[in-house]
Amino acid sequence: MSNTRARWAIPRRTFLGAACAAALSSRAWARNARTPRILLRSSWQTVNIGDIAHTPGVLALIEKHLPEAEVRLWPSKLDNGVDQLLLERFPRLQIVASADDLKAAFDECDLLLHGSGPFLVAERDVVRWSEGTGKPYGVFGITFSERNYTTKPLAPEAIAKTIDVLSAARFVYFRDSVSLELAKEKGCTSPVMEFGPDGAFATDLRDDRRADEFLRQHELERGKFLCCIPRLRYTPYWTIPSRKTSFDEVKHAHNEEYKERDHAPLREAIVAVVRETDMKVLLCPEDQTQMSIGKELLLDRLPADVQARVAWRPDYWLTAEARSTFLRSAGLFGHEMHSPIMCIGGGVPAIVCRWSEQTSKGIMWRDIGLGDWLFDMDQPDEVARIVPTVLSLAKDPAAAREKAARAQAFVETRQRAMTDTLAQQLSSA
Repeated sequence: MSNTRARWAIPRRTFLGAACAAALSSRAWARNARTPRILLRSSWQTVNIGDIAHTPGVLALIEKHLPEAEVRLWPSKLDNGVDQLLLERFPRLQIVASADDLKAAFDECDLLLHGSGPFLVAERDVVRWSEGTGKPYGVFGITFSERNYTTKPLAPEAIAKTIDVLSAARFVYFRDSVSLELAKEKGCTSPVMEFGPDGAFATDLRDDRRADEFLRQHELERGKFLCCIPRLRYTPYWTIPSRKTSFDEVKHAHNEEYKERDHAPLREAIVAVVRETDMKVLLCPEDQTQMSIGKELLLDRLPADVQARVAWRPDYWLTAEARSTFLRSAGLFGHEMHSPIMCIGGGVPAIVCRWSEQTSKGIMWRDIGLGDWLFDMDQPDEVARIVPTVLSLAKDPAAAREKAARAQAFVETRQRAMTDTLAQQLSSA
């Protein structure tokens, strides 16, 4: 265990105490014949399989550790078939779909749980719940920053307001250590403030049929290919018609400036893997903008002999099919975060490349013991290690899986602590 991970280890007495408290809470609910009810505020968007994954991850944790609980989902966005995806996996789930549903949830639920996200996404709704009901709320796995998730600094009064909301929470779990320390520095006083991994680690959605069919069509064998995900520094949402986002000339120019520099190491890694091992490579997306990016900056610029052993996915997919595909791979590398999260959640190795325009969420890789699989694209010495690291994963997949499994076990321990805290708060509520 690395020094970073050791900071998050749970003392045995504390862990057993929390587990016993959860068990006692379960017995109390049984005696009272009263189902504990959670209002989950989550599901921010569906154009990104990672944003989709937040919700089923938290639902799976609750199902596993608090099976008595009833969950009502208060979503921001549930289109593209994601509602059916969730209901197939969680048939007991109730989705808040109207003002009447929301009123009933406010009246009947015991606690509001804000799901994972790049910040306290639904801050206004948390305040609305607290002021309207007087009931408790908690937060699972967010990033906290002094800027929003582009680059604009937040006003001091906005930061102070968020700190006030977090301080009034019964518990706040931050998905990276930088966020946790910053919140403390800014004066957050919630009684429970700890490192809590992103809910997407616990996602267990699968669509094996579609994954197997895709692999068959592209002649990819289980355990004999790596996944690679490209990304521009700023997501060009203006290229997704359904988003109706205005073209951003400044962000576009920034993307153009860095796109070749950022993707050259990925191409070099693909070439090395194909020429030095028997592995193939699958270029695939995490969001709806990345299929064309993969073709332009990776596939089309590869040597012909390498191209022949590289598959490219031309269309977007949903989280279940993507995760089933990742689970059949030997590992993943690229510029995204939540596909690697889902990989580690399933024991699959994953390498993350990040840059300064992103929030501190990437630091969670260090927090879970995978610091040498995290690369800063703005540091030349780190960029120089990307190709040999990807190549080592391809050449010794067994060792890489052992490393991924250790991180997976650590994440599961932390997430069990999160649900134990939730159980205690439900019992007291």
